[in-house]
Amino acid sequence: MQPLPDNLPVPLRQFIARMREIRQQRAEQGLRDSVVTAREGVEAITRPFHSHIPAIPLVRDELIPGPDYAVPVRLYHPNPEVASDQAPPVALFVHGGGHVAGSLSIYDPIARKLAAATGWLICSLEYRLAPECPYPCGLQDLMAGIKGIFPLLAALPQPLPFRQPLALIGDSAGGALCATAAHRAQYEPGVRIARQILIYPSLDYSLSQPSTTALGEGWIPERERMVWFFDQYFRHAEDRRAVSPLFMPLTPAYPATLVMTAQYCPLRDEGRVYAERLRAAGIPVELVDFPGMVHAFLNLEDLAAEACADLYQRIAAFLHGV
Repeated sequence: MQPLPDNLPVPLRQFIARMREIRQQRAEQGLRDSVVTAREGVEAITRPFHSHIPAIPLVRDELIPGPDYAVPVRLYHPNPEVASDQAPPVALFVHGGGHVAGSLSIYDPIARKLAAATGWLICSLEYRLAPECPYPCGLQDLMAGIKGIFPLLAALPQPLPFRQPLALIGDSAGGALCATAAHRAQYEPGVRIARQILIYPSLDYSLSQPSTTALGEGWIPERERMVWFFDQYFRHAEDRRAVSPLFMPLTPAYPATLVMTAQYCPLRDEGRVYAERLRAAGIPVELVDFPGMVHAFLNLEDLAAEACADLYQRIAAFLHGV
């Protein structure tokens, strides 16, 4: 296991050191990962570390009809009284959690901060989770959200001001869903995603990139834990390389993309290679690496406040380029 580097902020260094101690204790006790501990873990690294939660003028829950499931969505409107000619564009936010954990409630502070920072109407999606609902259920829910969010907004009994275009924002497993949906949308008539933001995304389900090994122990998430997550998600012997966004085909219809990675994230190299692929294919792409940061640092905001503020500003700048 790597020693903790000097450029980790002190609060984050202390958190990672304590996390390593807890993992060692659990290993000595013979405790294993479970769906319950995975979901408790995402909550435990999120709720205590958001001391500032901005008020958003309008927050409401709705349902987007899908082929076999009505997908819950929470709307965060930064200015519901704005004139129609100044209506904000729309972004679907897809939370992380390894396809097993995370929820609208846990990610509520992050969705609020996205709305406050960007001025966009943020629509946070409560997609179905594995192992109860394995691949491709979550992806189907996101595709239903992409196709159904504008009809939903237009049909609300109390209309909210909004306008096209549509953007996607996803972190970790949510980034995997966004990138996969963007690949599918290339071939969907009438579906247009203008931009997408991938925050330390999971893009290679085969875990073939060097950082998953080099940073696979003692960081967030550990390689062994990623394998466990993917085993919950893929329950029908899927070809994991074939369903990985990193290896999917690209066309000019693929959206302009902002990829954000963290120096000590095991998924770091996936983001870097993906950005290189997009650039080589002529897709507009920006790659931003956050030095001294770890996977899920957005969830740990109080321990990495400067980096989180920078991340929100970069997202806003990228979206304002539409």
